Amino acid sequence: MTSPVNWALLGLVISRASYGFELAQRFERTYGGVLPLSAESHVYQALSRLEKRGLVEIVPGAEIGRQPKPHYRATPLGVRSYEDWLVEQVDAESRRQELWVRQLAVFANDPRTALHVIERVERRYQERAGQLGASRGPVGARGDQGEVVEGLVAQQHRLALGAMFSWLRHAHDRFEALADERR
Repeated sequence: MTSPVNWALLGLVISRASYGFELAQRFERTYGGVLPLSAESHVYQALSRLEKRGLVEIVPGAEIGRQPKPHYRATPLGVRSYEDWLVEQVDAESRRQELWVRQLAVFANDPRTALHVIERVERRYQERAGQLGASRGPVGARGDQGEVVEGLVAQQHRLALGAMFSWLRHAHDRFEALADERR
């Protein structure tokens, strides 16, 4: 299973058994700015795929109202699979970052262009840092879980930005030295 939407939806079901429409609303609140949902129907398609794989199941007797809405819960296999997927994301992110560095290194023979790219990337990260600081409002209304999530996300952003600025300074110094050698 490769769809990040399917994995995110499985995570929501692990967090709390829900029916389709409620999952679509929770998905938008939780992932809307990071992982867009093409349409509400995408949730139902994903639930069907997750159910076929044995990662979620319909909760028997959980239908409410005049029109029964099947509630989905994660199976033990779904929880284990989600845990494994989360761990695998570390390797995927590491490979993606290394790929970007190797792509930047294309300019080793043209260090001035590399420096220009680094400066542009640094400006982009500075803009991002400003946006992150401005977008963080009060989270008390979201409840304890929402506060924990927002606090973890904010700290991850701060640490990642700090590390990236440090790396960009290092890369700048290395390419600057290459440019000086070529003069």
